[in-house]
Amino acid sequence: MMLQKDKTDKIKIGLFGIGLETYWSQFDGLFDKLKSYQLKIKGHLLSSDAEVVDAGIVDNPDKAIEAAGLFIENRIDIIFLNISTYALSHNVLPLIQRVNCPIIILNLQPSEAIDYSKFNSMGDRGKMTGEWLSYCQSCVTPELASVFKKAGIKYHLITGFLDEKYVWDEVHEWISACNVMKIIKNSRVGVMGHYYNGMLDVYSDITMFAAAFGCQFELIEFGILKRLREDISASDIRLKLSKFRDWFNVSDECSGDELEQAALSSVALDRLAEKLRLGALAYYYEGEGDKESEKIVTTLIPGMTLLTGRNIPVAGECEIKNVLAMKIMDSFSAGGSFSEFYGMDFNEDIILMGHDGPAHFKIAEGKVGLIPLPVFHGKPGKGLSIQMKVANGPVTLLSVCQDSEGKISLLAAHGYSVEGPTLQIGNTNSRYKFQLSAREFIDSWSKAGPSHHCAIGTGHISSRIKKLSELLNIGFEKIC
Repeated sequence: MMLQKDKTDKIKIGLFGIGLETYWSQFDGLFDKLKSYQLKIKGHLLSSDAEVVDAGIVDNPDKAIEAAGLFIENRIDIIFLNISTYALSHNVLPLIQRVNCPIIILNLQPSEAIDYSKFNSMGDRGKMTGEWLSYCQSCVTPELASVFKKAGIKYHLITGFLDEKYVWDEVHEWISACNVMKIIKNSRVGVMGHYYNGMLDVYSDITMFAAAFGCQFELIEFGILKRLREDISASDIRLKLSKFRDWFNVSDECSGDELEQAALSSVALDRLAEKLRLGALAYYYEGEGDKESEKIVTTLIPGMTLLTGRNIPVAGECEIKNVLAMKIMDSFSAGGSFSEFYGMDFNEDIILMGHDGPAHFKIAEGKVGLIPLPVFHGKPGKGLSIQMKVANGPVTLLSVCQDSEGKISLLAAHGYSVEGPTLQIGNTNSRYKFQLSAREFIDSWSKAGPSHHCAIGTGHISSRIKKLSELLNIGFEKIC
């Protein structure tokens, strides 16, 4: 299931090829042939809905510096370096040293292999050499790798041939990961209220997360939301109630007052997100000692679910790490619903997972239910809640982890949301099957050191998540 992503500026890709200036006068037609290959590469890059700044083929250090200026002027997000043929590394280093963005090296031959019989029948050794040089990409690959390693320059390498599906799948995944990195870096993450008392695994170092992901954090007083609720009109409430019925299967058990109070809070949450330009929100609040606040916190789940469905994921229990995981999944158009382990079914070798509170209703199996709960388990009060199951099919689990040294990493796993009975308790509840047995999975996942929450999204996207971790220069581990 593909979902609407955040609106953000198009990724700007810098493309340049490299070659040896001496060759052009020696081998007629070689330069034009290599340019045609680069034009084909450019077409593939443009198909990712990106803007491409093409600096042509750089074949001397002066052109390298000119290309760097072009990329800097255009604020390039990612560079694709096309090895056209053999080239000197001093034609590359001056460019890369001046441009601070991810580097993807394309080591792409024109085809799977040289046509040896056609090649050897040319007769003219000059033509034969020119044809061979158009396949000579791998000659310079170790040279560039050596120089980049000595210079402390991080890069990523894709090796293959021009029309190979693997190559363009990899290219588009790097572009997708770069786009998500840009979304995350431009996100403002709201933190409203306080942690759920005693969840030591959930407590987070916001400074480290700001440093790792590049996002901004906004600490929000609950009183801001309380004040925003005071200026909501009756027509605003009616419109929101209509939205509830569009997106939710509203139970007949929901009272009119419960629905109106939830709609009132939902409008206020929309205005809070707009006012503070939020891209995500982690929250928890009980309001003890303030009757009005105590009442408001029981009305938030429907509105926070609607925010989650429109690219502003909301995590309860003030789970900052997990709202970042949810934001990553959402930015990859995979959803990203708040979840935790609920139990295991050893008869069918599946794991039950879910959570109370806001959910990503756009990845639900069917329309989600909005139902009243007589008590919020582990939390004060009662009110409306979301009941849903994640759509059947492939899923990815993602957790943002932090170890004893403060290092941040991403933990992922592939599984499947499967059919079968679930708990009808007014929460998200789903059944998941993994390549590992349920016993092996819960052991392996737990030993990796995540908090007890994770984000669940549709599709198997761990390869994209791994690329994001490499772009962010943080760790990555995949369980299965």
